[in-house]
Order: sequence, then C-alpha cells, then structure tokens
Amino acid sequence: MEATFNIGDTIEAEVTKITEFGAFAKINGGRNLGLIHISQVSDDFVKDIGEHLRVGDKVKARIIKIGPGKKIDLSLKKAQSQRPLKSNSGFKTSDFEEKLQRFLKESQQSLADLKKHNEKYHK
Repeated sequence: MEATFNIGDTIEAEVTKITEFGAFAKINGGRNLGLIHISQVSDDFVKDIGEHLRVGDKVKARIIKIGPGKKIDLSLKKAQSQRPLKSNSGFKTSDFEEKLQRFLKESQQSLADLKKHNEKYHK
C-alpha cells in the first residue's frame, strides 16, 4: 500500500547517502526517497554535512515540499522547531527562545536604568 504524504508531515527517515549539498534519506520503508538539503540540516551554518549526519542515521524530518515525480524535500530544522516545548520534561527550549528571553530581560533592565537616569538628571 502506497503511503500518502502531505507538506508539514513529520516522518522518520534513514540517511542513505551524503553529498556536499545534502543527504538522501529513505522513507516509507524505502519506497520513497527524500532530500535533506544542507540548508535544512540546522539553524546554524553547516559547512560539512558529515559533521551532522552519517549514512544509517535515523532522523525525524518534516516534509517541506513534494515536487514532480514525488520528489520529497525534507527539513530537520523544521521538524525540531515543531517539538513541544515543556519545562522539566526532557525537552529543552530552542536556542532562539532562550536568546529571546535573555534579550527581553536585558531590554527591560536597560529601560529601567534609562528611566532612573532620566529621573535623576531631568527633575
């Protein structure tokens, strides 16, 4: 029976080949092949995909495009960003959320400092 895939589905894939531009992965028991482009491996710059993936790795990937001939484009970073974020449950918040929280805290402190300065010198 042929599986039906939709854009946005999160699936399990097994890496079968590494190239300089990405990795090929079999899905649906090997009946379909997907491509994980190097730009979809991590939110950080990836110079060498071999530092992130190896042949035989099983990964969770999100389907981001289904092209002609059932060519399936996959994203690891989009699959990771869709994970539920729960505190104290084994899930870590994303780097972005941590940076955003730190930015907000620092911004609030800077604003409070600026208000104190203005009150002190502009009475």
